[in-house]
Amino acid sequence: MASGQPQASGQAQSSRQRSRNSGGGRQSTQQQRRRPRGADDQGVIPVLARAAREVEAAVQKGPLKLANRARFQVAALLLREERARVKTDPSLSEAERANEQKRLDGLAGILAKTAARDTSLISLLGDDAPITAAAKALRRDLLIAAGVELSPDELIITTEPKPVDAAAEKQVVPQSVRQLQMANPFLAPDFSAIQQKPTRVNRLANWELIEPLFRAFEYGAGGGAASMELPEATSMSTPGKLDLMRHQARFVEEVKAGHRTFLLADEPGLGKTAQALLAASVSHSYPLLVVVPNVVKTNWAREVSLWTPQRTATVVHGDGNDIDAFSDVVIVNYEILDRHVGWLSRFGFKGMVVDEAHFIKNLTSQRSKHVLSLSKSIRATSPKALFMALTGTPLINQIDDFRAIWQFLGWIDDKKPLPQLMDKLEDTGLTPADFGFFSEARQAVIDMGIVRRKKVDVAADIPARRVADIPVELDDDLGRSIRDAEAALTARLVERYQRRLALRKSEEEFTEYDRDRLVRAVAHEELEESKSAKTGENVFTMVRKIGQAKAALAADYTAQLARNVGKVVFFAKHIDVMDIAEAAFEKAGLGTVSIRGDQTPKARQAAIDSFANDPAVSVVVASLTAAGVGLNLQAASNVVLAELSWTSAEQTQAIDRVHRIGQELPVTAWRIIAAQTIDAKIAELIDSKAGLAARALDGSDEEVVAESSVQLEALVSLLAGAIE
Repeated sequence: MASGQPQASGQAQSSRQRSRNSGGGRQSTQQQRRRPRGADDQGVIPVLARAAREVEAAVQKGPLKLANRARFQVAALLLREERARVKTDPSLSEAERANEQKRLDGLAGILAKTAARDTSLISLLGDDAPITAAAKALRRDLLIAAGVELSPDELIITTEPKPVDAAAEKQVVPQSVRQLQMANPFLAPDFSAIQQKPTRVNRLANWELIEPLFRAFEYGAGGGAASMELPEATSMSTPGKLDLMRHQARFVEEVKAGHRTFLLADEPGLGKTAQALLAASVSHSYPLLVVVPNVVKTNWAREVSLWTPQRTATVVHGDGNDIDAFSDVVIVNYEILDRHVGWLSRFGFKGMVVDEAHFIKNLTSQRSKHVLSLSKSIRATSPKALFMALTGTPLINQIDDFRAIWQFLGWIDDKKPLPQLMDKLEDTGLTPADFGFFSEARQAVIDMGIVRRKKVDVAADIPARRVADIPVELDDDLGRSIRDAEAALTARLVERYQRRLALRKSEEEFTEYDRDRLVRAVAHEELEESKSAKTGENVFTMVRKIGQAKAALAADYTAQLARNVGKVVFFAKHIDVMDIAEAAFEKAGLGTVSIRGDQTPKARQAAIDSFANDPAVSVVVASLTAAGVGLNLQAASNVVLAELSWTSAEQTQAIDRVHRIGQELPVTAWRIIAAQTIDAKIAELIDSKAGLAARALDGSDEEVVAESSVQLEALVSLLAGAIE
């Protein structure tokens, strides 16, 4: 092949660039391109070497930007073309051919090392990988620099460049994930579940089926519940210290039997989180990806340690710099998926759980697109993966809300049922034109994995009243100020302790008993000063700040409950927390009434009657002190305690506004706890005092303690932890 220079003049080339064409060139490349051959510093290979070295240097500094990703793709494709040319070029001697191939092998090694550092580059080498206008232009420029004669089609790039993808620019790869990728840079697809099926005649191939399936759930119920048959439980035990309830154990039994896709639509309070984690455990679906709302992601990590203590969990915050990529369970919230969807899609998950799955009902939202993209990636590399959509309200406004959830589970795509569901529909022997199709089709979808139980259905399984803690992370400015205030309070306690310690005589023996007495004396001194203080930071102002910081998160969780189960009672201690919550409910479009201490009896009763009788009123926002006694709020069976009381009795009184004679459902009180703050210690102390009170009422001679005891013990805990 003779060497040469581009023949088109600058004026002619400019004219061609203004004309329109497809931007093509691959087919004409082999026919019209002529490459120079001569010294080792001439031709295509030196140009490709420079490009490969540039990308290699860039990837060592961090994630590649779009320009260097295009450079990698073009270098790899041109290397592939050059290797094919060298193998078939009749003008090369065998010695020349061997030398060229050796040089190309060296370039391939550089590109392979680069791809090992950033495995997302591998996807650019597929036959179906898109070639952007920028990549086409770069390819043309590299060939011109190599002295290659190009065809007119290759010289002219007319495809309009796409705008920069803002979501792609946000992508991050945490350092821990990079370490994991270096340990195992290539993820091998799992083909173990793929079996050759005999070809069957599809009677329904030309039928539009998605809309009939939706209509089947509107019209084909026939009075039956939309819940698949589950086997009886063989065991209630778990890897942790807690036991399952019967309805939970039956679900886990179905997973043991091999079922792998579920829409778990149990009402809140029936333990969907535990069922999902134990499903992953019995199916060995690790690593497991869990996508959740921000308000519950800390609670998911806590539940992992409770139900499957042999497994580890990591929570993704922000850019994920503090995650442990070697954990069994990776928990990420919807709001930051745009930054992490890249590395998550390549991580090699064996299962995926989407909590509050109705969040993805809008298929045009970025949140939904990211979730569906992740499920598709996981399914492609692990066909046996476990997929679970958890929501108490899979349908909010219309039957079409099913669409995104079914796509996530792999039951349908955007046009038709996928093979497993299609086989079930074929087995009915019916078409949408046949009588009975709707009920049969509905059951076919249910058997794909819809599980729906209400509290009333499994009331015998669950306690009449229980308290469930929801830990939340306070990661905003107010949360940071609370942690700073707690650190300052602890430092003040330590300083008091050290001053008192310095006053004792050096020859005196200082026992553990003496230390405990001194700690309690210092805590008592701090508490008494705090009670009389008008300004400054103390345990009371800190607890109030924690309540303010939790208010929006507690309201968010309450709104989710209200959409799932109907009416909810929201308790708070401070007026400003109630105000924040009511503003959040109004923004969410939820009807509320309020019960406060400054109301007249008539206004209070009107609020209670409205909550009980008006379907448009979803939440009653109630003061712990004003509504804690004497009221009947049993229109709800779910209570949210946004702030903690100083006594277990006040907490119990609040719950008893719902859990009282006439209540037909088990009652769940959801207690919002600020993780890694004194709030968690107060919750622990309240629970311990509740046990003490029960013993006292049952005949023990233990004295039931006052709220000041909890305040004192909280300060004792802070100081003891610091000096230890």
